[in-house]
Amino acid sequence: MFKIVLVAVLFALAVARPNIQSRLPRLDGKIVGGHDVTIEEYPYQISLQGYGSHICGGSIIATHLILTAAHCTIKFYPENLSIRYGTSIRGEGGSEMQVNYIHEHDFYNPMTFDFDVSVLTLTSHVKLHEKAQIIGMVPTGTLQGGRSAVVTGWGHLSSGGSPPSQLQAVEVQEVAWEECNKSYGGKLTDTMICFMDSQKDACQGDSGGPLVSDGAQIGIVSWGYGCADPNYPGVYSHVEKLKDFIDV
Repeated sequence: MFKIVLVAVLFALAVARPNIQSRLPRLDGKIVGGHDVTIEEYPYQISLQGYGSHICGGSIIATHLILTAAHCTIKFYPENLSIRYGTSIRGEGGSEMQVNYIHEHDFYNPMTFDFDVSVLTLTSHVKLHEKAQIIGMVPTGTLQGGRSAVVTGWGHLSSGGSPPSQLQAVEVQEVAWEECNKSYGGKLTDTMICFMDSQKDACQGDSGGPLVSDGAQIGIVSWGYGCADPNYPGVYSHVEKLKDFIDV
């Protein structure tokens, strides 16, 4: 079954940006097999909100910049988007801030999810403290293969289930690009990397949320088939390949 960001679709039907293709991303942002964590453990995590409700994840990459997926923002105007940061509880606590500008990658393809990255400029600056911190980007030249990483978010815990109120995290393992590309019938590009683990392999984290290894963000939750299906790893936007665009 395709994974779909249903909430974003509902909002897009109400007020959508013109001349955008209607094909939907195949990731509904579930964390499967994860556990409760606190925002102090992952203080870079934010909730991206459309019309005041959680739609995707994201990360703080500068006091005025948020990193997320293009498929999370492509149907919205800036005035429809805000972030909530500094809280472990979905939709409660922390601080809210409006989005001032949406910068999706010029080459983003909603049919293939190539270049699935968006940088949001906020109307003011995040106040940094123990519950709100900047996450660094993966160093250029970092070797791929064999990495462990953690993905976080407030996505549903099971297909058709309800989203948790508490922030969730799960550890996943890198899958060789060639192997993952074969699983998806040659649909991967070099702006994508794959991670999975037993019962944790295809629905990791909110769409747009951060995939972090050794203290640096290496991926952005992007797309995948099924839910915890061992035949289909989770596919993430490859941050190292997109660093020139992210530019922080």
